[in-house]
Amino acid sequence: MNFRIKSFISIFIISSFFISCEKEFDTVIDTQKPSYQVVSVSPKDSVIFNVNDSSLVVSIQFTQSSIINSVIAEIIDPAGKNYLGETLPLFDNGKSVNGDQSANDKIFSNKIFMKSNSLNGKYDLKFYTSDNTSPQKLIAWSTFKYRNGQSNAAPEISNALVEPDTVEVTNTINILTSLVVNDQNGLNDIDEVFFIVYRPDGTTSGNKVFLFDDGNLTLNGDQTAGDGIYSRIISVNQSNAKGTYRFEFQAIDRGGLISNIINYAVLIQ
Repeated sequence: MNFRIKSFISIFIISSFFISCEKEFDTVIDTQKPSYQVVSVSPKDSVIFNVNDSSLVVSIQFTQSSIINSVIAEIIDPAGKNYLGETLPLFDNGKSVNGDQSANDKIFSNKIFMKSNSLNGKYDLKFYTSDNTSPQKLIAWSTFKYRNGQSNAAPEISNALVEPDTVEVTNTINILTSLVVNDQNGLNDIDEVFFIVYRPDGTTSGNKVFLFDDGNLTLNGDQTAGDGIYSRIISVNQSNAKGTYRFEFQAIDRGGLISNIINYAVLIQ
């Protein structure tokens, strides 16, 4: 089905990168070739909430640090928000309060505290340095996966709507799709809400058409942000094959659990 869907793709272009040893992190960024290199960053794997000690050490190690003036980290949660609400300064001072084991060992560290209600999913870690030759710049980018230890329930979807669901195409026509999503772990736990289109002959590209709960009425047809009603406006025209299409609606949470499926028939004449 040749739906013409407008989308915006943000592309982050890395001008150059380097690694000093076997790659232990996602991306090292070096736009001006400083005289120091990144050896490793942490955390870089899975993190599980510990009720007895919820602290998590964020650290980065360099080959040398004599010209480094400051190191900070930014932590972005799975919802795209700054987890701390600010940047995190990192220290090479040997103080346990900062989670730094030895002073002047070229490892800069600090502690953060995860919570039992922190979002499950992938967290982005961005490391910035300033030095004698340049102001603050992004030097490395890593990710880790977090599990908050709470029992996770799969999302539930209901009230799927395609309006209109019978279309006689003489020119381009907009169609509103919407879906109600519930999750016992809260709407922040929802990662994806989408449908897949099956053509009248039963074939499909398998591409997900994502729905949004962002309150963007003009672009997505969503009236109120954060109300659990996910929407998307699509368009059809004369180039679409005639017949009955099947829209297969589904949702996935940040723990990877999948909702029930709702199928909706759409007739294009």
